[in-house]
Amino acid sequence: MHTHTMDVRSSPRRALLVALTLLMTACKTPSAVGGGSSPGHSSGSPSSQQGRDDVPQGDPFPKKPTIKARQDEQADRALSQAIAQAETAPRKQAAESFLAVRKAYPETTAGQEALYRAGVLFYDSQDYANARKSFNELLFENPLHPQAPDAKRKLGRAALEVGAYRDAYQMLFSLAENAEGDERTQLLEQAAQAAEKAGLFGQALQISVDLAGNARTPEAQQAAVARVQQLVEGRAGFMDVARVMEELSPSNPSWPVLSFKLARIYYHLRDWTRLEETLNRFLAEAPNHPFAGQARELLARATRRVEVRSKTVGVLLPMSGKYKAVGEAVLRGVKLALAGSDVELVVKDTQGDVNVTGQALEQLAFDEGAIAVLGPITSDESRRAALLAEELQVPLLTLTRQEDITDIGPFIFRNMLTNSAQARAIADFAMKQKGFKSFAMLYPNLPYGVELANDFWDHVVQNGGQVRGAETYDHDQTTFTSEAKKLVGRYYLEDRLDYVEGVREVQQQTTGQDAFRKRKAMEKMKGNVEPIVDFDAIFIPDEWKRVSLVAPALAVEDIVTNACDARDLERIRKTTGKKDLKTVMLLGTNAWSSAKGASGLPELVERGGKFVTCSVYVDGFFVDSQRPATQRFVKAYRKEYNADPSLLEAYGYDSARMVRQLLDSKQPPQSRGEFRESLANLKDFDGATGKTAFDEKREARKPLFLLSVDSKGVNEVQQDKTAALGGS
Repeated sequence: MHTHTMDVRSSPRRALLVALTLLMTACKTPSAVGGGSSPGHSSGSPSSQQGRDDVPQGDPFPKKPTIKARQDEQADRALSQAIAQAETAPRKQAAESFLAVRKAYPETTAGQEALYRAGVLFYDSQDYANARKSFNELLFENPLHPQAPDAKRKLGRAALEVGAYRDAYQMLFSLAENAEGDERTQLLEQAAQAAEKAGLFGQALQISVDLAGNARTPEAQQAAVARVQQLVEGRAGFMDVARVMEELSPSNPSWPVLSFKLARIYYHLRDWTRLEETLNRFLAEAPNHPFAGQARELLARATRRVEVRSKTVGVLLPMSGKYKAVGEAVLRGVKLALAGSDVELVVKDTQGDVNVTGQALEQLAFDEGAIAVLGPITSDESRRAALLAEELQVPLLTLTRQEDITDIGPFIFRNMLTNSAQARAIADFAMKQKGFKSFAMLYPNLPYGVELANDFWDHVVQNGGQVRGAETYDHDQTTFTSEAKKLVGRYYLEDRLDYVEGVREVQQQTTGQDAFRKRKAMEKMKGNVEPIVDFDAIFIPDEWKRVSLVAPALAVEDIVTNACDARDLERIRKTTGKKDLKTVMLLGTNAWSSAKGASGLPELVERGGKFVTCSVYVDGFFVDSQRPATQRFVKAYRKEYNADPSLLEAYGYDSARMVRQLLDSKQPPQSRGEFRESLANLKDFDGATGKTAFDEKREARKPLFLLSVDSKGVNEVQQDKTAALGGS
């Protein structure tokens, strides 16, 4: 083995543009007053009047004047006087003088001229709000005023200054269409600025592209292209880029920028055909462009997506960060499985980050040519990797517990112990081997506990059993008296007829006695209320530390759980005077597994004592198993690492052994598709975690390890008794 260490298909562009055009047509509304807009640019609409409460909705400038101004001698004299005063007065005061003339003679030519002059003074003094108000009022009344062109220019720029960007864009762009030379360029630059700030990135992009194509100097061209590049990086969307590119000539200086952006979009959409077409044309038209190197690299990467190194296997594990220990454990198992083989292992550190995971998977697919990938482990990382692996059609054998991960697609497989597999296996053991029909549950209020409790309940019901009681508790709880009482009907005693009758009898028997005697009699009667144990087993999906506290609380409520110890049972019969004892088995999950304590026994046994003996729990691996394949693995692991392996090492080992078995076969897969088929058809793989095969959902199925607890430790239930049990 060689090891070294190292993230919707688009429809045709024209079809997207047609769909966008239809959408825009469907949403278009006629303006309220009249007028129009330039082709390809949005027309005046209620939404474009933001920040304007001094003009009616719709096109703010009707085609015909609504007021026909008349000439008035008195008004003309007042205007002349205001003009004379304006020569020496401050601008604001002069503007107020003009507005006074306007107010006194509103429907005169002098009044309109005064309004225009007031707007100019406001504009020059940078009072853009009042300038907009004056110019809007003038142009609404008389769009054909002799100074209308200048008023419109100043109005557009004033709107830009106060942040009314949609108004500014519409005005400045409409003026630019009728302007020439430097004035046209300046208006277009301002219109592009307004459009960008208004979020009209498509319009801003189109203007910037046109400016680049018509630039008269290298400096102007460079500035326009820079604006185009800025817009396509995170602002203009795919539809904007595609629409502009539809009719753009390669001679336009901004064409390479847009073309390369379009190629990158196709890359992220996994539209390989259009990606290669776009990159090939880019390199043909602009072979010396600064982006040419990146274009060649992207084209080569796209080509390499189908190039596979049949002996290269990728691994995605958290080799740093908070899950480092988990990643290292799995990798130890993987390396042990591939020792001595010619498989090249490429390990990528996911760092516990979904984005890094995605990038690493792409590197394994494009740059390393991995025929298959093992991992990741955590839920979020595995989902991200699975989505990408399915897109790129790279077989992924993940080691996550995340339920339904294989539903993402046919290239996703899973080999890891899951909650649903544990619930199924322990329920099958209890019902099919022990013959139990009724159950109770005690579970922590955590996702792990709730999920396992639900899965167990569902499986019991599906097999004709019943759940008679279910109690939950806080994850950090340390006393369980209340929960135990509720399970056996000793908590809500007032609801029990035998208790009510007992209270009545005590009251009758203690008539005339003092309060102390009455209280003592009542306590004795209450303590003699029999527990209602109408279940055969109690399922406790929690960690061993909590189980060692729960079990004694159950015993206090006369729930007998150590049914396998004849001496204890006889002692209980003598103590209680009951010949027929109702015994209950405790059932658990792999969270019951514990390290050995000071006595050499598992800590579960050390702390739980006789209260956990006779219990049975399920696990995905058991280091002391007598299964030959498991023993071979444990022996090899101890020799290599001088320590005992855990479930993580075992599943990493088996997953890598599966891959090795396929790659070392007489007809090894040469493509990712062939590898996928071979893995899907893998049967009876004899591994450290059990004899494994993949089902129709590409989930690894195997008989799990059923472990019984006694005073001497933990032992595996014999294989011949569990052959028919369901597995993971």
